[in-house]
Amino acid sequence: MACGFRRSIAGQLSRVLDLPPENLIKSISAVPVSRKEEVADFQLSLDSLLANNNHSSSDIQVQAKRLAEKLKCDTVVSEISTGRGTVNFKINRELLTKTVLQQVIEDGSKYGLKSELFSGVPQKKIVVEFSSPNIAKKFHVGHLRSTIIGNFIANLKEALGHQVTRINYLGDWGMQFGLLGTGFQLFGYEEKLQSNPLQHLFEVYVQVNKEAADDKSVAKSAQEFFQRLELGDAQALSLWQKFRDLSIEEYIRIYKRLDVYFDEYSGESFYREKSREILKLLDSKGLLKKTVKGTAVVDLSGNSDPSSICTVMRSDGTSLYATRDLAAAIDRMDKYNFDTMIYVTDKGQKKHFQQVFQMLKIMGYDWVERCQHVPFGVVQGMKTRRGDVTFLEDVLNEIQLRMLQNMASIKTTKKLENPQETAEKVGLAALIIQDFRSALLSDYQFSWDRIFQSRGDTGVFLQYTHARLHSLEETFGCGYLNDFNTACLQEPQSVSILQHLLRFDEVLYRSSQDLQPRHIVSYLLTLSHLAAVAHKTLHIKDSPPEVAGARLHLFKAVRSVLANGMKLLGITPNLCATLCYLKKS
Repeated sequence: MACGFRRSIAGQLSRVLDLPPENLIKSISAVPVSRKEEVADFQLSLDSLLANNNHSSSDIQVQAKRLAEKLKCDTVVSEISTGRGTVNFKINRELLTKTVLQQVIEDGSKYGLKSELFSGVPQKKIVVEFSSPNIAKKFHVGHLRSTIIGNFIANLKEALGHQVTRINYLGDWGMQFGLLGTGFQLFGYEEKLQSNPLQHLFEVYVQVNKEAADDKSVAKSAQEFFQRLELGDAQALSLWQKFRDLSIEEYIRIYKRLDVYFDEYSGESFYREKSREILKLLDSKGLLKKTVKGTAVVDLSGNSDPSSICTVMRSDGTSLYATRDLAAAIDRMDKYNFDTMIYVTDKGQKKHFQQVFQMLKIMGYDWVERCQHVPFGVVQGMKTRRGDVTFLEDVLNEIQLRMLQNMASIKTTKKLENPQETAEKVGLAALIIQDFRSALLSDYQFSWDRIFQSRGDTGVFLQYTHARLHSLEETFGCGYLNDFNTACLQEPQSVSILQHLLRFDEVLYRSSQDLQPRHIVSYLLTLSHLAAVAHKTLHIKDSPPEVAGARLHLFKAVRSVLANGMKLLGITPNLCATLCYLKKS
């Protein structure tokens, strides 16, 4: 986007360099506010244009100066200068102000997404598999990370115009159901299952695991129960179906609190029969080998390297996770004909997906190149006041409780219509921003105290900024949001905001390339800090109407872009004016 300025600069450069403008667009970048040199708005890096990088820095500098001398200022560019290997462009200030603010208002939720950076990008069919809790096991913080990361990726892809299918691939099959079925027959209570299915199934699963470790007959019963499931035994399947249905009902309720939805609730159980076809196909291609223990394996190295051997069938003939993942991938290609399929799981599954992708390749499915694993690191130290986190719902309840306590300490006469809902929205923003601030692959140390700080780079600060700017519009909007005079927005604080708004499309483009939300998080936090500085100096109250109107337009643009970015991250922007008092508490 950059409001067409980038294209205008590329047009002039193309005439001098004799290159198509399209080849230059991505070499012209908006200069980050924190690194502005003589308030340039855009820069061209000579490194990105040169065919090879064997030039010395002095050579590049000379070429930058020569190029700058051939360029001329026009109605768009008011000043041209050089930096370290760059040619810098300053945009006409009144044009910058008018164009950026008009573009933000006109494009609304699409601001930044209509950029020339995205032109020529084909619309794709994209499948995103995320969250994927294991029924009967802990619905823990690892699933929370998968849920919010996958939701972000799906949101971003949809915003860019792609056709996205969100799949929750439940761990609803496997030996754990042999244990769970046996465990429920031994320790289960129907009334507890109906009232709190996730909690009760987890308790049963923990108890039967302990029993199976000490009593071989329990372990044998579990194995036999899973065999009955695989063979289609009606009684075993009926109990399994009850566990699954009740669990999904609970999941949907929890996902609603997170404002996350899925187009399809799939699961490993869907592929229990198709996994047999996978085994036949592997065997027909001469890839399946039987071990002395009776298991079936695929040697991906071709030379019996133990680290490259993938087990695809147990000795009793039952299927494994890898086999079912192979069947799922093939089925999804048949069903969706996807251009890209993205799996969002923790980094501990990296080897698993490498092996699955490699097996699909040697089975002859060249479309496996369209499959991508997005791994993430481990969250350390997340505990509620009840102790170690067991369920995601414990985390959500803790978020709501702590935020309610913070809000209760605010000295204001304003009363909230729904304090629980506001507390949850703000608390979730706090959690998501802490999670998304670093590279997804990084492990990080969780801190309840840090995420709820209203000062600093936190989700509470983002929500606070949005609420404060919304309050300005509610207070002054009726009288001032008509037309505005661009000459009234030439203060350094205004220009810094406008320059930052210019960069939004580049940030979106970067996140679309590496699927990392941290670029957007960093951008929004900087925007909030710039707005905070401007709010202290660019007053609306008691200012001349022309000045007040221009400033209100500026703050409205900030709030609009802030809201757009937050929604992409999976955060619902809060309008509650009570948040404006948070910093005073």
